[in-house]
Amino acid sequence: MSTAIYSHPDCLRHEMGSWHPESPARLQAIDDQLILARLDGLIEQRSAPLAEVEQVLRNHTQGALALVRDHVPATPGDYYPLDGDTSLCHYSYQAALRAAGAAVAATDDVIKGSVSNAFCSVRPPGHHATPTEPMGFCFFNNVAIAARHALEAHGLERVAIVDFDVHHGNGTADAFRDDPRVLMASFFQHPFYPYSEVEPVTANRVNLPVPERSDGEAVRALVREHWLPALHAFKPQMIFISAGFDGHRDDDMGGMGLVEADYAWITRQIMAVAKEHAGGRVVSCLEGGYDLSALGRSVVAHLKVMADLE
Repeated sequence: MSTAIYSHPDCLRHEMGSWHPESPARLQAIDDQLILARLDGLIEQRSAPLAEVEQVLRNHTQGALALVRDHVPATPGDYYPLDGDTSLCHYSYQAALRAAGAAVAATDDVIKGSVSNAFCSVRPPGHHATPTEPMGFCFFNNVAIAARHALEAHGLERVAIVDFDVHHGNGTADAFRDDPRVLMASFFQHPFYPYSEVEPVTANRVNLPVPERSDGEAVRALVREHWLPALHAFKPQMIFISAGFDGHRDDDMGGMGLVEADYAWITRQIMAVAKEHAGGRVVSCLEGGYDLSALGRSVVAHLKVMADLE
């Protein structure tokens, strides 16, 4: 199986202050763990292009785009706050376009078959960004932009988005709330940021709240009982993953109890669904994960399954 990693040095240039947990060190920690696991030479590295504005606007309003584009500080070292924990620096717009561009390029390459699946090692993350506003460390919703690209540019009829971040992907949920072409399946710690209201499970909305301290056994039961039946019934032609690793037991940004083996198990289930219904087509995009060691180890576990290197 051919797996590619999409990234770009621009994703390291975005920062929100030395105190901020969503830091360039996150991508460096992933690279370090790939080297330690001896995967760096086994998985192809591809450079992320800049997303085109038209691609971003498939999912975001002109106003949401302008909030980011037009408020980038002219001077490196200055910041423009968008909310209490989300700020723009001089390089943020460029990095956000690279992150979205990685997801779009990975989608193109997976659909045309030049790679079997892909992981976008990018930042800023995306799943909190709604169609109308950036929030929660996120500027543009990378997974949503990629899913819309698959639907609109490639003519797919059904795609699934699976989100295993500790926080609810409220921006993704808002983007596809009334779109029957998209199944969203997630679990998320509740109550917790962004304090989304719990919604009923439907044929294309399987977003499951879990209490603090939920562990791998509890999550695996939810996947078996809810995600997998919905995914098999939906028969997606492609699967996108919002891959957040802040549900790891070592990550103090969340309160769940997952470990690397749980992320590998979840990935294995997703890959099996993709193999059965979608020709194996999967694009995974990095979301959360703030304990650097746990993040790197968890991404390695995720990628070993994707690349069939376990």
